[in-house]
Amino acid sequence: MDPWSLLQNDAASSKTTPRPLYSHSHSSSSSDDDDAVSPSTSIQSTNRRLDCMLQFLDRKLSADHHHETSLSGPAPLPEFIANGGGAGIFRPPARAAVHPSRPPSLELRPHPLRETQIGRFLRNIVATETQLWAASECGIRFWSFKDLYASWCGVGEGGVDVRSGGDEESAPFRESVWTPPALCLVPDEGNRLVWSGHKDGKIRCWQMDYQSLDDHKWSNRFKECLSWQAHRGPVLSLTITSYGDLWSGSEGGVIKIWPWEAVEKSIHMSEEERPMAAIHVERSYVDLRSQLSTSGFGNMLTSDIKYLVSDTSRAKVWSAGYFSYALWDARSRELLNVLNSDGQMENRSDLSSIQDFPVELVASSRKDKTQSSIGFFQRSRNALMGAADAVRRVATKGGFGDDNRRTEALVVTIDGMIWTGYSSGLLVQWDGNGNRMQEFLYHSFAVQCFCTFGMQIWVGYVSGTVQVLDLKGNLIGGWMAHSSPIVKMTVGAGYVFALASHGGIRGWNITSPGPLDNVLHSELSGKEFLYTKIENIKILTGTWNVGQEKASQDSLASWLGSVASDVGLVVVGLQEVEMGAGFLAMSAAKETVGLEGSSVGQWWLDMIDKTLDEGSTFERIGSRQLAGMVIAVWAKTNIRFHVGDVDVAAVPCGFGRAIGNKGAVGLRIRVYDRIMCFVNCHFAAHLDAVNRRNADFDHVYRTMSFGRPTNLLNATAAGTLSSIPIFRGTNSAEGMPELSEADMIIFLGDFNYRLDDISYDEARDFVSQRCFDWLREKDQLRAEMEAGNAFQGMREAIITFPPTYKFERHQAGLAGYDSGEKKRIPAWCDRILYRDNRSSSVAECSLQCPVVSSVLQYEACMDVTDSDHKPVRCIFSTDIARVDESIRRQEFGEILESNEKIKCLLKELYKIPETIISTNNIILQNQDTLILRITNKSAEDNALFEILCEGQCTVMEHQKATNHQLRGSFGLPRWLEVSPATGIIRPDEIVEVSVHDEEFQTLEEFVDGVVQNSWCEDSRDKEAILVVKVHGNYTVQARDHRVRVHHCYSSKKNQMIDPQSNGSRHIQGSALHRSDFQRFSSSLDVVDQLQKLKSP
Repeated sequence: MDPWSLLQNDAASSKTTPRPLYSHSHSSSSSDDDDAVSPSTSIQSTNRRLDCMLQFLDRKLSADHHHETSLSGPAPLPEFIANGGGAGIFRPPARAAVHPSRPPSLELRPHPLRETQIGRFLRNIVATETQLWAASECGIRFWSFKDLYASWCGVGEGGVDVRSGGDEESAPFRESVWTPPALCLVPDEGNRLVWSGHKDGKIRCWQMDYQSLDDHKWSNRFKECLSWQAHRGPVLSLTITSYGDLWSGSEGGVIKIWPWEAVEKSIHMSEEERPMAAIHVERSYVDLRSQLSTSGFGNMLTSDIKYLVSDTSRAKVWSAGYFSYALWDARSRELLNVLNSDGQMENRSDLSSIQDFPVELVASSRKDKTQSSIGFFQRSRNALMGAADAVRRVATKGGFGDDNRRTEALVVTIDGMIWTGYSSGLLVQWDGNGNRMQEFLYHSFAVQCFCTFGMQIWVGYVSGTVQVLDLKGNLIGGWMAHSSPIVKMTVGAGYVFALASHGGIRGWNITSPGPLDNVLHSELSGKEFLYTKIENIKILTGTWNVGQEKASQDSLASWLGSVASDVGLVVVGLQEVEMGAGFLAMSAAKETVGLEGSSVGQWWLDMIDKTLDEGSTFERIGSRQLAGMVIAVWAKTNIRFHVGDVDVAAVPCGFGRAIGNKGAVGLRIRVYDRIMCFVNCHFAAHLDAVNRRNADFDHVYRTMSFGRPTNLLNATAAGTLSSIPIFRGTNSAEGMPELSEADMIIFLGDFNYRLDDISYDEARDFVSQRCFDWLREKDQLRAEMEAGNAFQGMREAIITFPPTYKFERHQAGLAGYDSGEKKRIPAWCDRILYRDNRSSSVAECSLQCPVVSSVLQYEACMDVTDSDHKPVRCIFSTDIARVDESIRRQEFGEILESNEKIKCLLKELYKIPETIISTNNIILQNQDTLILRITNKSAEDNALFEILCEGQCTVMEHQKATNHQLRGSFGLPRWLEVSPATGIIRPDEIVEVSVHDEEFQTLEEFVDGVVQNSWCEDSRDKEAILVVKVHGNYTVQARDHRVRVHHCYSSKKNQMIDPQSNGSRHIQGSALHRSDFQRFSSSLDVVDQLQKLKSP
């Protein structure tokens, strides 16, 4: 199909928003208007696609008729290209919009610039059936899955832009009012709530469905419906148990339980009663450590509770620090087991081995102190033992961060197994009782997070890699998901979403890696021209060895100011702003403690600010000084919001690679989502030091490591940045230098290469006659580049200006060359070289070769006489190919919606196996245990099941059960035990589920963690409705079976089941007792047996 046909189809399809990949039964009642895109959205989206299309055609026409047409502006200068750049560390990095080794991804939130995220970084994500929620440093936000493929075009009221910084190409989302940093999230699908734990110790409750929010008023920020002070320290973890209780973990081993009865009462209070509701729930907690103190276990649990995970299969809860785990009964709240990371069981006589650092004992309330049987000296002893253990760990491991046994992630899979991930990259499988089963090591980097759905486990690593495992631990696949650590993963709407530490969120289909990826890859590649944009930016680079002098404003204007008006970026490298033995020693000392800069260096920056009209025309975005070397970058205000992620680096090369009199300073930025590095160098001097200069370059290229925040950030911002993990991983191979990973590198500075085999007088004569061709043949740098000994693969415009060294100060013209006793031979010491994405001399800018540059000007400012070097400047014209992520996301959704091959694949993958259950009515009494059988009738596919409770009610005598009340997250009532509540049914097999009546007649009310009231549960009958949800390995939608479970007392049971009893209701249970259990050879046997049972 030709591009114009594609464009017409695109314009027609953009009239409606593509629906999400999965539909949900509860959203079927939504009106069509909710999913429709406003006319302005359709027009803006079509216009953006049209712009990309026209730009694509312009590029093709320009390429086809290049010999007949000329581009506007100056023609590019001819260049000399160094040898040795096609292999190894000097090979340009491979780039592609659809990464060849990564399944096609949905860019829900493209990588935002770090500077836009100060105080706003995302820390956590969790998916519900209809939304993706995120916890940030300033509040909560959520994306609706019906807007998964939409853009911000047309969103807002009265033309007001509601997008926040860094989210211009994100899918539309709602944002909460400001809150202290949110650290953890847990959803309650049953009650349509999301709970968040915050750094200020509060727990906040958010409604999934905010009816008060007008769809057209996106600027409205939603508020929490309930909040209370849960802990004195931060809330580090949250979970909801099988019985609907909310558990929270904090520092010092504190775990509190917020009973559902108290939470439910508080969330249903009116707006006027909200202060009273917060007080009510705040005082209702159960302090688990306080409950355990009398048994001697309480002081074992002193590590920070980093993880709380509910094992719904067996109604248990796992709590974990970095080096120890505790296993709890979700119903009785009893401590079942305490383990260390090696799987060894702990007991009260061995307290110190499971202490995590730092050991912090949280003060309890006065009532806790009076009831605690462990005195002050015992607590002090335990704290000292924990501290001693931490010291031993430091001595043996070399520091806190070196302990590779540290637990970094925890997850429970549908088969009831628990998986833990460690800082060494080790993956360990445990059974539900805490027995260590297997361990695996597929990646040498630290595990950061887990995610599970169906029969798969996703593992996120600090390297940015994601791996997919089956439930047996076999590696299915893996790919580089992000260029920074994976912070959190979650599954929703048929995607596994991965949040990176930089704040970007990508989603992959849960079938990846699989056949769907190949179709998506092909379709997206065929539509690249619709979402590819080419941005052109001019970069002014300047280098000057100032010789410890201060320049005049006129000199700076001549060097930079006269040509800066037409450029977008200005890069300046200075050498020898300050020298001397004392200064160099002081500079080296400051570097060891993380300090840099000098008053003279700051003077230069301020003067260049003034020259460039900093503040109104340009903005300085970063700088770095090492001894006498300074590098700084300014961005024009009109492109400032496309420039960011500023990092700096320094590499000393002088006096044993320790002193900065020689070396390099670097600055790395991201421009239109492409990485650019600028390196200012000052290499070894003297005519015969060629090999030393080559070695200096090689040392700088291989060892320069970025990541230190620029000193332009204020203290608060710098502190925030330092807390965000910085990892060097990109799509390149491990062990590659960081400079190798950049899309464009510009080297500038005083390289100190001289002219060989020429005398001073001969050089002066050639310069005066402007015979630069012959002089270039004597240039050491050109010879080394041609031999592949230095600057391998770099490019330099052909030099047409006189040598820039060495001059007498304040002497104009070529007569100013050194005429003193030494008569140093003129040389091109001051140079500017570059490398872009091109692997050949001619390449078109595209998503496969995203940065293509050319040199428009390369000249020396011979009229500047402040130093013995002349300043040099070079202007680059750089084309940058980038993806318009909002358009690509829409194309992604339309491909899924319209491609017939994808529809067939999904239909096959999303089949739900047919299942039957042995009954839909169960009667329990006197701690009965009955068996519910679930049969998978499929001969090929596994069936996955999950048993939830849709609510319980009290049944009045001679009345029908009505008004079933939900507990938290479809939790079970306390009198009912169901095990296993999740699992896998193999083809043609039967799973037995135990349904047990547990007498729970004593209820307790806690106030400030202490039992205040207790009473006997009423003796009225109760009924609960269980829902057996069955789905396939890749299906979000489920087939439901409902089972009524009736809990009655002995005085009534006979009347209920005796068919001859007058006036009684005939509720005949058809469940089989365990003694009646039979082995069936096939599903047909089950059907035959069920037909013999009396139906209710």
